[in-house]
Amino acid sequence: MSWTVYLSGEIHTDWREQIILGAKALDLAIEFTSAVTDHDASDAAGDVLGAQDNGFWRDHQSSKVNAIRTKNLIEKADIVVVRFGDKYKQWNAAFDAGYCAALGKPYITLHDESIIHPLKEVDAAAMAWAQTPQQVVEVLRYVVG
Repeated sequence: MSWTVYLSGEIHTDWREQIILGAKALDLAIEFTSAVTDHDASDAAGDVLGAQDNGFWRDHQSSKVNAIRTKNLIEKADIVVVRFGDKYKQWNAAFDAGYCAALGKPYITLHDESIIHPLKEVDAAAMAWAQTPQQVVEVLRYVVG
C-alpha cells in the first residue's frame, strides 16, 4: 500500500526536504504533496482573475485559488504534517490543522517547545507532536513501514 502525506505550513526552512529525504532513505511507500511553497507565486495565485487595487481583495482572491489545491490534497491525504515555525505566524497552517480535525484526518504537528502554549488546542487534536523532521520520519516509518 502506498500512503499520501500532505506537508502543510511554514515555507521558510527545508523541513519538507528533510522529511522527504528521510522517508526515501527508508524506502517508505509514500507520495508527498504540499501547498505551493513559492511565497510570491502563492500571493499572486488569483491575479490571473483580474487585478485588485485593494490588498484585502487580492489576498482574498488568491487564497480561494490556493484553497482549491489545499482542500483537495488534504482530503486525499492519509496523514498530514503541519509545521509551525518560530519566525512567522502560520495562520494557514492552523487552518489546515483545524480542517484536518474537522475531517477526522490524522495529523502530526511539528514545532518546537517555545510555541506549545499557543498551539495547545491544535496539538490536542493531533495524533502526534514532533519537534524535528527526523521524529516525523520515525513516526512515518512506524505507521507506514
